[in-house]
Amino acid sequence: MVAAASVVVAVGTAAGLISALGDGRGADEARPEVTGSPRLEQLPVVPSPSVNSASPSAGSKRTATLAPSATRPARKPHTAPAATGLYRHPDSQVLDWVRAHPGDPRTAVIKSRIADRPAAVWFADFTPSTIASRVRAVTSGAAAQGRVPVVVAYAIPGRDCGGASEGGAPDLAAYDAWIEKFASGLGSGEVVVILEPDSIAQADCLSESDRGARFASLARAGRTLKAADPRARVYYDAGHSDWNPAARQASLLKQAGAASPASSDGIFSNVSNFHTTADEIAYDRRVLAALGGPADLGAVIDTSRNGNGAPADGEWCDPAGRRIGRPPTLSTGEARIDGYLWVKLPGESDGCKGSPGTFSASYAYDLASP
Repeated sequence: MVAAASVVVAVGTAAGLISALGDGRGADEARPEVTGSPRLEQLPVVPSPSVNSASPSAGSKRTATLAPSATRPARKPHTAPAATGLYRHPDSQVLDWVRAHPGDPRTAVIKSRIADRPAAVWFADFTPSTIASRVRAVTSGAAAQGRVPVVVAYAIPGRDCGGASEGGAPDLAAYDAWIEKFASGLGSGEVVVILEPDSIAQADCLSESDRGARFASLARAGRTLKAADPRARVYYDAGHSDWNPAARQASLLKQAGAASPASSDGIFSNVSNFHTTADEIAYDRRVLAALGGPADLGAVIDTSRNGNGAPADGEWCDPAGRRIGRPPTLSTGEARIDGYLWVKLPGESDGCKGSPGTFSASYAYDLASP
């Protein structure tokens, strides 16, 4: 398999996510709790960062009621959101560390190059009673600043194929209901939704019937999210450039509703991984071309740790020699590439520099050092 995209431990994805169990996060990044490659155990109030996924060649993965499909207004030409500033959630593991270590010689670098940047907020715990209010805390905080939050829905049943980030909803009916509550917290403003990392690229562990049921649920999820907030941008799992061939990934994505404007705005790739931005741009364009659908479907790329590209040996667990990548932005200047995002928060371990999803100052410093 390929190394999973995010490892979530007790709170989220171990490497680079922000946990969303019960607290909210704000500003440019989300609150990192424990998360990692698609292996999650339980998430904090605020989304936690995801861990890393290895490339398919590198090892193994990365990781009720239907909402009305409601008639949506005709899609406008694909452009970046009006408010191009991304939201940095004020609650995260890296911010906690920076505040607690003002005299550490590494603090200035970690603060300026990681903590001050916007990152995704992960919701990787199955807590139906609080998910709406926790999502709302993030989206309302972003709206108050006129910024765009990035939220990660990460509770699909069978998550991470039972790996380090296993967990999620008990079944698809429960997941559908959870997504409806998640959607009710989106509000009416612009928001980027990363829908279930590894849920499509890493579906080989499921039987054909279970895979079909999962994909149908993901299609419903996209429709539910977009019906709740027409300004929400929903992106589906495309794995990364060293996982499935583009044509195969596009076929899987189509089955999950990613080609339909009623449920999708496009795809995301490289979550918690290290492949270069250039490789991901080329790969994502091939996937989009094979996917079909509206010409304005686009892609977002996780650039949080891809500054030096992926290790030649395919190592995905906190590999040495990596660097942070391009800063998060919704203005890339690249056709069909809607944004570079930090989905995985740099410094949160995949499980080798520390427990999955926990923050490692030494790892963060290595990634942020020039």
